[in-house]
Amino acid sequence: MPTVYDHFAVLKPDLLLDQLKVSPEIYQTLDTRYNGFGSHTLIAAHEFDSDWPTWEIHPAGDEMVILLSGDIAFVLRQDSSDRLIKLEKPGAFLIVPRNTWHTARVGKSANVLFITPGEGTLNETSPPTSASG
Repeated sequence: MPTVYDHFAVLKPDLLLDQLKVSPEIYQTLDTRYNGFGSHTLIAAHEFDSDWPTWEIHPAGDEMVILLSGDIAFVLRQDSSDRLIKLEKPGAFLIVPRNTWHTARVGKSANVLFITPGEGTLNETSPPTSASG
């Protein structure tokens, strides 16, 4: 399970930011406060000490992932095959294309910043065989 930094930011459609204290109910709060998170972007940092147990997909847009420290590899499921992208130096980043199932493998404890279009995000133990979800 990732360690979560104590605050997230939400970029609203008017391009103003809200700062929210992270709580166990943070994702429910985001859905409620921001109407299912439509047209909003989550800016959040996490620390990972182990591989992700799930895969996720973001149908509302591309996700930006920036390595702050550590060593992590992202697995992107595209056209029924997996593509491994390693982030090994602070500042390294990748863009996860819209509707791409992805997970992460941690090489060394990693701090990662995510800029995520949250609307419609799904998490599964394994992705469907179709790349589009």
